[in-house]
Amino acid sequence: MSNEPSAITIRRAEPGDGEALQRLFAAPRVIWGTIQLPYPSVEMWRKRLAEPPEDLFHLVACAGQEVVGQLGLHTFPQSPRRRHVGVVGMAVRDDWQGRGVGTALMRAAIDLADNWLNLRRLELEVYTDNEPAIRLYQKCGFTIEGTLAQYAFRGGQYVDTYIMARLWPPSGDR
Repeated sequence: MSNEPSAITIRRAEPGDGEALQRLFAAPRVIWGTIQLPYPSVEMWRKRLAEPPEDLFHLVACAGQEVVGQLGLHTFPQSPRRRHVGVVGMAVRDDWQGRGVGTALMRAAIDLADNWLNLRRLELEVYTDNEPAIRLYQKCGFTIEGTLAQYAFRGGQYVDTYIMARLWPPSGDR
């Protein structure tokens, strides 16, 4: 497992990525920064990837052949009043955080949303103490819309979450 910088490529997740995603989501910083529970099983990931719902676009970031990050873009094609919305959730492997993986995943998701899915609003939730992620999302055009108090239980205590969104086109261009 090389940790040397290399080009990051983005592709659609495949059923064979189950083991890599299980390892990614078993890492301490990933668990700290997401709503996922520790100790995910390979079988759970294989099943998720083998039978994806049609409203989920599941992307992975690769350094060479190695999966180093993932992003899910959930849409609402069956909801007439929310068809214009996508919800983003992502994770970057602990040893690849701060190396451009999150930026590459967010750029791919924004391109998919803006240029292919005709989404006008992207939403996400992020813990209020996850400063690197908040900076990334703001760099990608997301703004904090509010705080969800005691949103999740993490590390033995309740923690707050920001709800963030990116509107396209920006509000001055509508």
